[in-house]
Amino acid sequence: MADRSFLAWPFFDPHHAELAHALDAWAADTVDDLIDHHDVDGSCRRLVEALAGAGWLDLVMPASHGGRHERIDVRSVCLAREVLGYHAGLADFAFAMQGLGTGPISLFGSAIQKDRWLPPVLAGRSIAAFALSEPDAGSDVAAMTTTATPDGNDHVRLDGEKTWISNGGIAGHYVVFARTGEAPGARGLSAFVVDADTPGLEIAERIEVIAPHPLARLRFDGCRVPVANRIGKPGEGFKVAMGTLDVFRATVGAAALGFARRGLDEALDRSAGRRMFGAPLAELQMTQAALADMATEVDAAALLVYRAAWAKDAGAARVTREASMAKLFATEAAQRVVDRAVQMHGGLGVTAGVKVEELYREVRALRIYEGASEVQKIVIARQMLDARAGGTA
Repeated sequence: MADRSFLAWPFFDPHHAELAHALDAWAADTVDDLIDHHDVDGSCRRLVEALAGAGWLDLVMPASHGGRHERIDVRSVCLAREVLGYHAGLADFAFAMQGLGTGPISLFGSAIQKDRWLPPVLAGRSIAAFALSEPDAGSDVAAMTTTATPDGNDHVRLDGEKTWISNGGIAGHYVVFARTGEAPGARGLSAFVVDADTPGLEIAERIEVIAPHPLARLRFDGCRVPVANRIGKPGEGFKVAMGTLDVFRATVGAAALGFARRGLDEALDRSAGRRMFGAPLAELQMTQAALADMATEVDAAALLVYRAAWAKDAGAARVTREASMAKLFATEAAQRVVDRAVQMHGGLGVTAGVKVEELYREVRALRIYEGASEVQKIVIARQMLDARAGGTA
C-alpha cells in the first residue's frame, strides 16, 4: 500500500504496524499465484491453506486454541482484511469467512465445541461457513422460517432453506440459525453447528454473482443434528448472531477500505501516466478535485473503521452503533472511490482483466451483505433513539 501513514494513528499499538507490513509483503508475493478466476472453489481452498500455513488464521482464533491474542483483536482482523482486500477480493473473502464461520464457536461455544471445530480451521484443513440468511429473511432475522424441532432426547431436526451462504458447497461445517420457538420473533432462535456431510443437508444450488465467490443455497430436509451441537442455550441464537456480527461488521468496512485504497492508488498511477490535451491527466483541475475527494473519503472511512475496532478491543461490551457507522460509510465511500477510479481509466476501466474493473465488481456486494446500507441506517438511528430514551445520549 502506498499510504501507510494511518498506522501511526493512536488507535494502533506497535504490533499492528508490524502485522500490516508483514502481511502486505506476504500477500504481494503469494496471493496472485493462488487465484484462478476460472476455478473459484479451488482458489479459495488454496488461499485458506496458504493463510493457515503462513500463520495468518491465528488472527481469528482465541489464544486458548492457537490464536495470536487472548480474544479476537478486532483491529488486527480489520488490518488483515484491509491489506488482503487491497491485493485481492478473494483473498479477503477466504480469510474473513474463516473468522465469521468460527466466530460463534470461539465467542459463545463450549470447550468441547471449540476443541472439535476450531483446530481444523486454524490448520487450513477445514473451511467454515455462517448460515443465517434465508430467501425471505436476510436482514430481517426475526422473519426466519428454518426450524429446529426436537427429535428424540438428544437430537433436533432441521427443516428449511438458507441462501447466499458464503463457502456453501466447500465448507466443512456450517453454523446454522433456526427457529426453536422459545419466544416470538428473534428471541426464539438457536444456533447449531452442522457438519457438511450430515444427512439431510443438501447443496440445493450454487449461486453465480458478478464477482465470483463460493455461494450456495442450502436445503435442510429432516437433517438430524445432536443437541450437543447447539451453541449457547435454547433461544440464544439471536444473541450469538448479533454478538458475532458486532465483532465482524466493522471488518467489512475494513475490506471496503482495502478496495478503496487500491482504487485510489490505481487512479493516482493512471492520472500520472495518461496524457490528455498535451499534458498528464493529473494536471487537470477536475482530476485533482476527484483525487482529493477520494483521499478524503478513504481517510474518513479509516477513522470510522478503526474507531469501532479500537472501541471493541478497549473493552466495550457492544459497538453496534460504531460498527454500523463504519460498515455503512466505508462501503458506500469505497463504491464512490472505485467508481471515480474507473472513470479516470476511461474505456480501459471497464475492460475485463484490468484491476479497477475487478474492484468495481468486488466492491458492490459489500453494501449488501452483513446488513445492507439501509439496514445500517435503521440500526444507527435506533441506537441513538434508545440512548436518548434511556437518558444516556
